[in-house]
Amino acid sequence: MNKLYIGNLSSSVTAADLQQLCEQRELCIGQVLLKSGYGFVDCPDENAAIRVIETLSGKVELHGKVIEVDYSVPKKQRSRKIQIRNIPPHLQWEVLDGLLAEHGTVENVEQVNTDSETAVVNVTYETKEHAKIAVEKLNGHQFERYALKVSYIPDEEAMQPPAPRARRGPGGRSSRDHGHSPGPPPPPKQLDVPLRILVPTQFVGAIIGKEGLTIKNITQQTQSKIDIHRRENAGAAEKAITIHSTAEGCTAACQMILKIMHKEAQETKFAEEIPLKILAHNGFVGRLIGKEGRNLKKMEQETETKITISPLQDLTLYNPERTITVRGSIEACSKAEVEIMKKLREAYENDLAAMNQQANLIPGLNLNTLGIFSSGLPVLPSTSRPRGAASSYSPFVSSPSQQTSEQEVVHLFIPTQAVGAIIGKKGQQIKQLSKFAGASIKIAPPEGPEANERMVIIIGSPEAQFKAQGRIYGKLKEENFFSPKEEVKLEANIKVPSSAAGRVIGKGGKTVNELQNITCAEVIVPRDQTPDDNDEVIVKIIGHFFASQTAQRKIREIVQKAKHQEQKQQAGGIASQRSK
Repeated sequence: MNKLYIGNLSSSVTAADLQQLCEQRELCIGQVLLKSGYGFVDCPDENAAIRVIETLSGKVELHGKVIEVDYSVPKKQRSRKIQIRNIPPHLQWEVLDGLLAEHGTVENVEQVNTDSETAVVNVTYETKEHAKIAVEKLNGHQFERYALKVSYIPDEEAMQPPAPRARRGPGGRSSRDHGHSPGPPPPPKQLDVPLRILVPTQFVGAIIGKEGLTIKNITQQTQSKIDIHRRENAGAAEKAITIHSTAEGCTAACQMILKIMHKEAQETKFAEEIPLKILAHNGFVGRLIGKEGRNLKKMEQETETKITISPLQDLTLYNPERTITVRGSIEACSKAEVEIMKKLREAYENDLAAMNQQANLIPGLNLNTLGIFSSGLPVLPSTSRPRGAASSYSPFVSSPSQQTSEQEVVHLFIPTQAVGAIIGKKGQQIKQLSKFAGASIKIAPPEGPEANERMVIIIGSPEAQFKAQGRIYGKLKEENFFSPKEEVKLEANIKVPSSAAGRVIGKGGKTVNELQNITCAEVIVPRDQTPDDNDEVIVKIIGHFFASQTAQRKIREIVQKAKHQEQKQQAGGIASQRSK
């Protein structure tokens, strides 16, 4: 990943010339290998490699020639992975999704840490051919004054040799079948939910210490890994610090940093108050606040602190984080940090469980990388992401069975005033959403002039339903159609055969009650419904996104089981008639 090709070199250029060029521009490179007219350099990491490419390629003249710099990827290693640089910072994810999808099926997109104002993403396409087309079509593609720059990057999976097959014994079974255990399974990996804080820029030097001794001492004492993002957001009054450790380690490191800042403030006669500022993804903040702000009030009372949260208006596409400001003594702030992070970790784990449940309910979905939504929905935070960078997201991968699955129809009800945001200017938003999800999406006319809701008709596979509904939920939150303290809860209607409605309700309402307990959605099968022309009735589902999705899948499972049983009974009846 971090080996670069340097082309269009003059024959007089030496390795020392390249080293000096990079030193002058504060670029970090390692070994230099020169050939006739070109060369190769090693970079310590991907971020360093991107900086070298963006700073030098096509911009710097060396011995009379403008040099070209790109990733060194041999043809054999040019697989499904590409990197796109110079993406406008204000570009909406929906637009990028649509652009990438024009050239093939996208498996994964992940934003890369960079110090530049523009964004960089790594994209994995389904096939080599799709990636090749994307490189050819997207390189130089203009977005206003930004020209996209696209390169192949090495595909580690393609480079790895196939795993050797297990040797079979005389009985045709692998060694594991003969009772040979490879040892106890490794312990489950602990979820890494880092503590991210903001500190005044003038205190960063004191936190790092002379030759890095202070920060080294903190990491050793607290057994933590600490990243200080000092190069990001040049000129900003505050810098982000990310602490990776156990909950106790994060708290200890945070307390040590607070003490260092207070000491430095006294010595430099810094007059302003130094609060603790914690960064949290917007998707978790509603649960931190609690209903009518009860969680926050309780924390303030128990920790003797004053806690405020930055407004939604401060969020941008590349900054989905809110700032939680805690005021009080060092000890009080430390206690508040414990309680705040406890709530954030709970939200993280709950969302992870919900996402895993979705993966089990819809076969063929690739949920390894989370955060497919532009904003508003709970997205698991990237542990290495700087403040201002968007989380990675992953469009879904369809299995062959999923691609041929039955088309489902869902009626989703949204506030009337939100229709414009979903349709977009000249219908662009709804077109991009439809293309991204692979679904037909239409908005029905209002039922009357005073209608508070409009019906969105979504037709597509389970995968398409998940993606389309998820984006609609996210858009409503992003556009502030729900207050910061509210979770987005919408009503979805699905139709089931009238013969299966009783199965959904269950004896004495047992099944529907279990559904509501399991999914946390409200499930209503209106009584005394007249079946439509297809002999179907409506089931209403009201809840937040994951609750609604889980309920929809569970109900469709019940219907499928009812259909299979009915088919078996019919087949049995035909067989008995023939035997007579």
